[in-house]
Amino acid sequence: MSTEKETKAELAKEYDASQIQVLEGLEAVRKRPGMYIGTTSSQGLHHLVWEIVDNGIDEALAGFANHITVTVEKDNSITVTDNGRGIPVDVQAKTGKSALETVFTILHAGGKFGGGGYKVSGGLHGVGASVVNALSTKLDAKVIRNGKEYYVDFAYGKVVTPIKVIGTRPEDEHGTIVHFVPDPDIFRETTTFDIKVLTTRIRELAFLNKGLKISITDNRPDEPSTESFHYEGGIKHYVEYLNANKEVLFEPPIYLEAEEKGITVEVSLQYTDDFHNNLLTFTNNINTYEGGTHETGFKTALTRVINDYGKKKGILKENEDSLSGDDVREGLTAVVSIKHPDPQFEGQTKTKLGNSDARTATDHLFSETFSRFMMENPDVAKKIVEKGILASKARIAAKHAREVTRKKSGLEISNLPGKLADNTSKDPAISELFIVEGDSAGGSAKQGRSRLTQAILPIRGKILNVEKASLDRILANEEIRSLFTALGTGFGNEFDVGKANYHKLVIMTDADVDGAHIRTLLLTLFYRFMRPMVEAGYVYIAQPPLYQVRQGKFIQYIDSDEELATILGTLQPSPKPAIQRYKGLGEMDAEQLWETTMDPTRRRLLRVSLDDAIEADQVFSMLMGDKVQPRREFIEENATFVENLDL
Repeated sequence: MSTEKETKAELAKEYDASQIQVLEGLEAVRKRPGMYIGTTSSQGLHHLVWEIVDNGIDEALAGFANHITVTVEKDNSITVTDNGRGIPVDVQAKTGKSALETVFTILHAGGKFGGGGYKVSGGLHGVGASVVNALSTKLDAKVIRNGKEYYVDFAYGKVVTPIKVIGTRPEDEHGTIVHFVPDPDIFRETTTFDIKVLTTRIRELAFLNKGLKISITDNRPDEPSTESFHYEGGIKHYVEYLNANKEVLFEPPIYLEAEEKGITVEVSLQYTDDFHNNLLTFTNNINTYEGGTHETGFKTALTRVINDYGKKKGILKENEDSLSGDDVREGLTAVVSIKHPDPQFEGQTKTKLGNSDARTATDHLFSETFSRFMMENPDVAKKIVEKGILASKARIAAKHAREVTRKKSGLEISNLPGKLADNTSKDPAISELFIVEGDSAGGSAKQGRSRLTQAILPIRGKILNVEKASLDRILANEEIRSLFTALGTGFGNEFDVGKANYHKLVIMTDADVDGAHIRTLLLTLFYRFMRPMVEAGYVYIAQPPLYQVRQGKFIQYIDSDEELATILGTLQPSPKPAIQRYKGLGEMDAEQLWETTMDPTRRRLLRVSLDDAIEADQVFSMLMGDKVQPRREFIEENATFVENLDL
């Protein structure tokens, strides 16, 4: 029998130009870049990096690479290095060019299209190096293999220097180095790479590919830095990372891996004392945000195994209803990562897996391995079942609370003291709901608003912290119930953003510590129980001014102490300027509140977005959860950045 090392050596020799298949040319990429990378915004710019990194990941999945480095150079260009086999340099039969040139000049040319180069490959669009080349002013590639170092460079996708040998290297040294400069005529919004975006994805890729080391270096002069990510435990460490600020029911996370018919399924899971769940699914390293067949298979198996175990061990009574999917997922943090030789994606953003065999494989493999784990770890298994039973009891209580809330009509809500003053338009696209802190500000907002488009819902004090509450307690809270009813979206699994009565949900609180706390509580509610509203871009934060400066007929509203000093420096000393400090919205009359904060022609609103849902989840858990230590550390690290703290 040949050794694993000998087998790899034989496969490396077989990886040549004959395995590089050509599907089509590179025409129109520069004319219609959005067709190939989705967008020419910042997201599209960063996608260029992932297309090159994915080539290194493919080498790692094939067993030939264990280290990838990404470097942001001083001039904001990118260099990606991997220690894989090196792109083949011999002549590709169909093009008559070297395989290296072919990969960078012909669209859909590579070892991922049935040429035998890779069993499984990553990457979302699969457009690869050629599109990166086409959308760069400069790109050069170095390949180290066969004891030599090869070089080729391009401009705007076309060869400048044909492939040539520029040096010798040891026979056992191999890899690929790609350097590119994005074209500012294509990426007009920005050509500046965001180190946070790069680092977040690189960390994720390291979690998803256990044993692979990925490093990122920022050589730009402002904040030079280097970070490396390497997780031998793979997605098991990912779950630990996700739960860093949460109270877990058991340690370490469960990790299971199995393979069936060429499909590899990895699952890691852990339960927390939370009331919500965090399930991430991936296919060939692609984050399948919209779920798909592998997610369905996992959920089905999880519910079935927990119910079967609970009834077999007498924890669940035979005559009682089984635990629902929501019950067994309450408090769950899980990562499901599958590797599929031929993934088929669907959905609006092509991030939903459609392969039926992925559902079957995930269901069967996870069910088999998780059942075995439960039998071998009865203490952990009991905690999992009992967590589901508690969730079931809360679900039944929440059902009663929902039924009570449904019976309340919009008329009843509006008749409650200090509650909803609805707008007259029934068109959600132009309707705005202002959630206003306090009855005083609520009264001014009702008087100053545009009745056609603006509805006002005053809230009293601080709402319930939903991070620490079950759904039945949440729906028993009058302020939250009023908000849900006013929105018309339903709650929990019944939440339907398409039924929203307003397409602008504006949080309007005082510019002080209490106002910030109320805003945080509301944002926690929206993120945990109304997340589709945030994802749709319907949630906003009002920006009321801090000061009014008046001198004669001159009136100016000011947002900061710095701006106040600047304005005062431009005014004459006589008459003395009158300065009003707004400590709360209630200090403004209806006219002032309208012209500073509610008038669409003059107001400033901040739209709440979810650029990084994982980071958002961790921040809400840290700020609003039960664990004190992470919150204390956050305050200690950030206290120096707080200015003008009102106590």
